[in-house]
Amino acid sequence: MPRLVAIVPFAVAIGSPVALAQDLQLPPLQKQASPQAVIDEHFAALNACDWKRIMAQYPADYQLNLPDGVVIKGREKAGELFAGFVKPVDQGGLCGIKFTPEQTFVVGETLNIQWRAEAPFLAEPYKGSDAYETHDGLMAAMVSTFKGDSLKMKEPATGSSTPSK
Repeated sequence: MPRLVAIVPFAVAIGSPVALAQDLQLPPLQKQASPQAVIDEHFAALNACDWKRIMAQYPADYQLNLPDGVVIKGREKAGELFAGFVKPVDQGGLCGIKFTPEQTFVVGETLNIQWRAEAPFLAEPYKGSDAYETHDGLMAAMVSTFKGDSLKMKEPATGSSTPSK
């Protein structure tokens, strides 16, 4: 039976901000040619667990609104959050999860996307919806339904394959 893991990748504790600043240098911004290109790069970077590519999209005034009133403001705070996200699962992250857009509704420079997340460590796919607000070739803001504690993780494998009698 799958267990519901109470991990929140968007709130993973990754150490002090001072240690983070020394370890993670934010990359230069990399503007994309269109709102769709911003989103394509976002999904590709997340799926590759590529922190530098993820962070190359977020300007200084970036804001992420998550469920339950959680708000992440600024590029540095987003960098801390995604540093936890791209860690391997056994270190509290979600590296290996694959996000697939299923439906997109465009309003100006905002792409509203229904997506599916799957991974070998998930007991079942997880579905969510995000509004990605782009501006000037960058990800200006995001409103997300993602709740890491709602992911249903597979039970860890036991060391024995011998059936009990």
